[in-house]
Amino acid sequence: MEPYKLGEMEQKFADLIWKHAPITTGELVKLCEQTFEWKRTTTYTMLKRLCLRNLFENVGGTVEIKTTREDFQAAQGEQFLMENFDGSLPRFLTAFSRRKKLSSREVAELRRLIEAYEEDTEGGNP
Repeated sequence: MEPYKLGEMEQKFADLIWKHAPITTGELVKLCEQTFEWKRTTTYTMLKRLCLRNLFENVGGTVEIKTTREDFQAAQGEQFLMENFDGSLPRFLTAFSRRKKLSSREVAELRRLIEAYEEDTEGGNP
């Protein structure tokens, strides 16, 4: 089981928790019944899967976030780059921009990101 790949329903369930956490398991069961038409056992099974992946934690009947959505998405991106582009962001951008031209707004945003990164690394932050 790859830590940063979720099935469609796991992703929807994780998104639901990120939106509502911290949430009691009882409230989560009711929310999943309304949203997905799940039984209580299905909710607990899915919750256990995502807890095993260290996304969430069930502490005394309250589901808490262990990994934020942003951190999870960053890790997914890193995993994608490693698996498909040997970890090279420039190779990914080259492949991506061959089929879809970047808008001037996107180019400007990338420049800002690079400049911010350069400022951080020059200031001693990796």
